[in-house]
Amino acid sequence: MALLLGVDTGGTYTDAVLIRDETDVIASAKALTTRADLAIGIGAAIRSVLSQSGEPAQNVSMASLSTTLATNALVEGQGGRIALIYIGFKERDLAAHGLSDALKGDPCLICAGGHNHAGAPVVDLDEAAIRAFVKEHHGSVSGFAVAAQFATRNPAHELRAAELIAELSGRPVSASHHLSARLNGPKRAVTAVLNARLIGMIDRLINRAEQTLIDLGIGAPMMVVRGDGALISAAQARERPIETILSGPAASIVGARWLTGAEHALVSDIGGTTTDVALLKDGRPAIDPAGARVGPFRTMVEAVAMRTTGLGGDSEVHVMAEGLKAGLFLGPKRVLPVSLLATEAPDVVHRALDAQLRNSVPGEHDARFLRAVSGLSQEGLGPRERALLDRIGDQVHPQDAVLRTRIEHGALKRLVDRGLVQVSGLTPSDASHELGLLTAWDGEAATKALALVARKRTGNGEVVSRSAGDLARMIVDQLTHQTTLALLEAAFAEEEDAFDLPEDVLARHVLMQRGLSGHRGLIRLSAGLNVPVVGLGASANVYYPAVGQRLGAEMVLPEHAGVANAIGAVVGRVTMRRSGTVTSPSEGKYRVHFEDGPKDFPDHEIALQVLEDSLRDQAREQAVLAGAGDIQIGVNREIRSATVEMRSVFIEATVTVEAAGRPRVATG
Repeated sequence: MALLLGVDTGGTYTDAVLIRDETDVIASAKALTTRADLAIGIGAAIRSVLSQSGEPAQNVSMASLSTTLATNALVEGQGGRIALIYIGFKERDLAAHGLSDALKGDPCLICAGGHNHAGAPVVDLDEAAIRAFVKEHHGSVSGFAVAAQFATRNPAHELRAAELIAELSGRPVSASHHLSARLNGPKRAVTAVLNARLIGMIDRLINRAEQTLIDLGIGAPMMVVRGDGALISAAQARERPIETILSGPAASIVGARWLTGAEHALVSDIGGTTTDVALLKDGRPAIDPAGARVGPFRTMVEAVAMRTTGLGGDSEVHVMAEGLKAGLFLGPKRVLPVSLLATEAPDVVHRALDAQLRNSVPGEHDARFLRAVSGLSQEGLGPRERALLDRIGDQVHPQDAVLRTRIEHGALKRLVDRGLVQVSGLTPSDASHELGLLTAWDGEAATKALALVARKRTGNGEVVSRSAGDLARMIVDQLTHQTTLALLEAAFAEEEDAFDLPEDVLARHVLMQRGLSGHRGLIRLSAGLNVPVVGLGASANVYYPAVGQRLGAEMVLPEHAGVANAIGAVVGRVTMRRSGTVTSPSEGKYRVHFEDGPKDFPDHEIALQVLEDSLRDQAREQAVLAGAGDIQIGVNREIRSATVEMRSVFIEATVTVEAAGRPRVATG
């Protein structure tokens, strides 16, 4: 008998499940995610499923972790401060693919070096500049990213830069050629920057999860879910944390398929921070050929074709009061629901809310609170940020009691972006407490927060809403509206016949919206989704019935939908893909671009076979290291050729090898 433990650490909840023999869920549980110390929430969830099942901890034969932590961090703009070494590029290349946005003002060195498309060096690497840059910044960053021109054709300069960084700083290094074998230097650089930013965060999560397993007496190895739904070892996830972006959403799709047996459906997973939508086709999620997109960033990470939107049960409620008519918008950032904070600091929260309600004029920061997150690095903070952190200390404070000048708003934003301060404010979860849809936290605090926001004024002087209940209904209706837009955008993106307009325009088009409402005038309009929607997430049964009704679609809400991520974490497979390229720099010369540098061969078939053999060995080795057994190998060759003077001329080939198998599990 194999007993499998799945854990998913989300922005709001940490879920755990126990599955026997890969067929039956025998226990499931939720605990609040404890950001200051993730082990507390993980331990609480695991202890609960062990208690429910009556199984001793030592019977667990495999543990696996999926997480939305990396995804949420990128959506919310969080992560450690890093430095980029950009080799062989120009200043203008920083604007490509959002690289300057990904850097967010962190230090960057553009220096000489790099190779051409054939893998030959263009100019010597400027080692002196790299040494000076690393010495200047290593004390204020958590890691380095390195990206060199055509590093996938010859990684020598990236490898040398990584050696220098290790020698001079000891900080972790993310080299772009380790993360993708494809061309496009700026996009690889974005991926390396985001990877470097996430290393500390994912390392802390894995450390705490592994220690929790040990403390509970679970000796089974721990796996981690990758962004394409496959499983990797904890050591592999530490090295390449960027591969865990969309880990939680990918696990939810695997879980949705396992729970429902659906062959063709949209899967929509609502969490505290994000809504993730993907298409199941022929029972399998598609891999995004352009690389995973999270928030504003397009990466080169292989992941499921998923659309992630900053919309969840804990999304920040924004009141758009500038126009003549009140309006709401949710997200993209998550805040801690006031009703939840009130269970942890009831005196502070209720005292502040009552005082704000007594004021005759609404305040800018009404129903908003701040608290510091302990245990994170404060390297690189300026004096204003440090002063704010000292003022907050280890207590919960109303936001208006902390901010004293307008200039401190920028300092607070930087602290929130670094994850050093957590903001609490009004959310759909609070609205659901007011409407009786949720009862887990402090409903009275939710009512007070809603009343404070409801009395804000629009441009014509009218209040946003007449009562807390009316505002709560407006918020839930807005969540329904934004969720339908997310599903429509995903559906339009996957349509085989293009509509020649962007998906967001099509989803919001007046004809689409009137069609959903069943317009009947001189013209009859009808529109809706033509496939079922599988709704997942702890709050899916609260919000998604109305979404299905709006879209005219069957809404499937399976049992255990709230822990689908944790289920997907343990029913997936280990899959390792390795890719390489063969080019022809001149007639009769075929160049294989290995990770340790290019090598030439006189025949293209020999070159392709040598590359394939190398990739087979790499993929198999990585699958074994990840814990796979009964490994199966698949090979795909994509060869580009041209016809010149009636004969076929080899241009380039890409070889991809996939090694896959279920994790080895001890049975008892």
